[in-house]
Amino acid sequence: MAKSPTADSLSERVSFDVRVPVADGYGNDVSGDWNEQYSCAAEFRYRGGSEAVVAARLEGRNVFGVYVRSSVASRQITTDWRMRDRHGTLYAIDAVDAITDRAWVYLTVESGVAA
Repeated sequence: MAKSPTADSLSERVSFDVRVPVADGYGNDVSGDWNEQYSCAAEFRYRGGSEAVVAARLEGRNVFGVYVRSSVASRQITTDWRMRDRHGTLYAIDAVDAITDRAWVYLTVESGVAA
């Protein structure tokens, strides 16, 4: 099992956005603009080794594991949300694990795909 992050290792700043549904005037909800829900410190961990990760890199996509502190806000994150880093890079959230470690929420994120 991977070593848990420490306060010193949370060197990145990330924000999480959710799409706000907007009525189209005909009684239907359609996807609207992205709205920032949460911002926090995070630790990025390079995901390497598996065949899927290597294939993603060959296609120009990067896959990372990201740790954020567990809180009421961070436990609300789902795969419908997207993540942004301080450089403006957008990441699709592929998986969220808020159960395994009570102190941390672990995310698998991928850049270079539609978020």
